Amino acid sequence: MTPDLMEAGAARRAAHAARGLAAAPRFVADEPYFGQGVALYVEDITVSFDGFKALNKLSLAIDVGELRCIIGPNGAGKTTMMDCITGKTRPDSGRVYFGSNIDLLRLKEQQVAQIGVGRKFQKPTVYEQLSVFENLELALKADRRVRAALFSRLTGAQRNRIGEILVLIHLQDEAQRTAGLLSHGQKQWLEIGMLLMQDPKLLLLDEPVAGMTDEETERTAELFLSLEGQHSLVVVEHDMKFVEQLTEGRKKVTVLHEGSVLAEGLLRDVQANEKVVEVYLGR
Repeated sequence: MTPDLMEAGAARRAAHAARGLAAAPRFVADEPYFGQGVALYVEDITVSFDGFKALNKLSLAIDVGELRCIIGPNGAGKTTMMDCITGKTRPDSGRVYFGSNIDLLRLKEQQVAQIGVGRKFQKPTVYEQLSVFENLELALKADRRVRAALFSRLTGAQRNRIGEILVLIHLQDEAQRTAGLLSHGQKQWLEIGMLLMQDPKLLLLDEPVAGMTDEETERTAELFLSLEGQHSLVVVEHDMKFVEQLTEGRKKVTVLHEGSVLAEGLLRDVQANEKVVEVYLGR
């Protein structure tokens, strides 16, 4: 075979390989792939503490852009489930995947947050001595220390992003107010805003309206509904009125009991489920 023919053959092979790569989905190690339409897979997760099963072969899936409410009695495993998703607790067995390619059980808590999983605990944690604006500035996706962040210069795009979040969380008029002076509900909104500054793909929200006034609860429902579609949201909540506002009669609700899924479906169907009434709603 002559050198010309060899070069031509090599060129054809390279072109064929390039076409194959272009046609196949690209999987990046630190980027979740949502081509299957599912943001979170939890499969057969079991967690035991001193012989007590906090989770017992728990399985569920959250679609991309879905807002899912999870309810259930105290001790049902809701917090432990979130701990497993975020890397705080390692299960005895089972799998947890973010998208179809990232095994969350292989990652540490910080790594889980960096790839786009944001978690809000029941009690708000904000920098109370700093202003609302400064709290959001610190939460920018760039990994910066507090001192460096406060003395660095924001770009126009970053300022615009903070402004957008301030409007979204109803704190545009409180931007320069010290965070410690905010009401409980406003602190909750600020912490949600801080999570949003990091552009998470999945938000885990643990009893976000606990301690809020009726007006604050209603505004929080409006906020979450505005995020639906742009982010996947998992909301753990006991306030059934709030759950009703979020589900709008058309979204799926998951009921946990003794570490497993007891029931799943539309809120009206779940509320009519005899087992759910017996272990949770009837109390």
